[in-house]
Amino acid sequence: MSTVEKELRVGLVGYAFMGAAHSQAWRTVNRVYDLPARARMAVICGRDESKVADAAGRLGWDEYATDWREVVNRDDIDVIDVCTPGDSHAEITIAALAAGKHVLCEKPLANTVEEARAMVAAAATAQAAGVRAMCGFNYRRVPAVTLMRELVASGRLGVIRHVRAAYLQDWIVDPQFPLVWRLQKDRAGSGALGDIGAHIVDLTQYVTGQRITGVSAVTETFVKERPLSAESSGLAASAGNGSADAVPTGPVTVDDAAVFVARLDGGALGTYEATRFATGRKNALRVEINGSLGSVVFDLERLNELEFYEATGPTTEQGFKRILVTEPEHPYLAAWWPPGHIIGYEHSFTHEMRDFIEAIATGADPSPSFTEALQVQLVLDAVARSAEAGSSWTEVEPALATIAA
Repeated sequence: MSTVEKELRVGLVGYAFMGAAHSQAWRTVNRVYDLPARARMAVICGRDESKVADAAGRLGWDEYATDWREVVNRDDIDVIDVCTPGDSHAEITIAALAAGKHVLCEKPLANTVEEARAMVAAAATAQAAGVRAMCGFNYRRVPAVTLMRELVASGRLGVIRHVRAAYLQDWIVDPQFPLVWRLQKDRAGSGALGDIGAHIVDLTQYVTGQRITGVSAVTETFVKERPLSAESSGLAASAGNGSADAVPTGPVTVDDAAVFVARLDGGALGTYEATRFATGRKNALRVEINGSLGSVVFDLERLNELEFYEATGPTTEQGFKRILVTEPEHPYLAAWWPPGHIIGYEHSFTHEMRDFIEAIATGADPSPSFTEALQVQLVLDAVARSAEAGSSWTEVEPALATIAA
């Protein structure tokens, strides 16, 4: 029987891809987990009234609004969930924390280190008043990833020596794909680096417990001009005979791909690749950790599994084994289905909301904190600076040091 007494009234800012994913999680979390507080989907916010009104009904929100400031300042809202492009993360989050609202902010935390530092400072001030803040790196909540971290932390892999991480997509391979906000630096901050590279930076630091201390990087923008809108892109595709030259285009101001090598503070070497030009790869995230006693591999396209190798057994029995991560003893899974009944991408967000609600209700500090998210931002910044300087070795400052400064 549920022991829920407290209601957390949620205001969601943003209704597109991430807004829909977060909405599904808020709808589901209290139906799956017995938590010390119940989330109420109070209001969803977006600038386009017709679209946000449609989203409110379709996604299950009580009402909608078109001004996030109005939502942040409402006395009947307890939580602000920020699912907007990165250029507005800092403004919305800092205002929400100042208004005493708990904040969940999508990754990456901000578009710049300076904005991220300001958000960390705002979260620290709010924390003193019992207000909690968390950054939404949802892949941490995939049960196989959490189990991967437990295997490393327990010493099953021994001394960690190599980290290999890649996140590969292909959704902008077509040069006629339009110039959406994710391809504009003033809106997105960076391209593949911040959009998907942030995930593998966070995942590897989370799984290994090691911090990236330095990088050497290259980035590339393969398609430098794109149609200004989906409509103009369609016209360009249908016109033919060279008339596409007349279609208005604009510059792509972010990276299409980023590749870098890294050192971690526990002595491991890392290789990282983030690209949206891996033709045929839709959402392929893979992390491999090699240690002195074994190795472990996670592949998002097989997110209910781990590959695990232990070098301590007889040589006649050695080899990578498949762990099916569906047992009730595995992280997060006791509340779901019988063993062998797999879960999917959307469950990672439900687990995220579960942890966030528990932290708010119990007064705990949620993870990843804004300080942890700042550490990712510092890595992204070092990668960008290294690439700009021609792959020069670039140190990554510890987040705590930047806060103290």
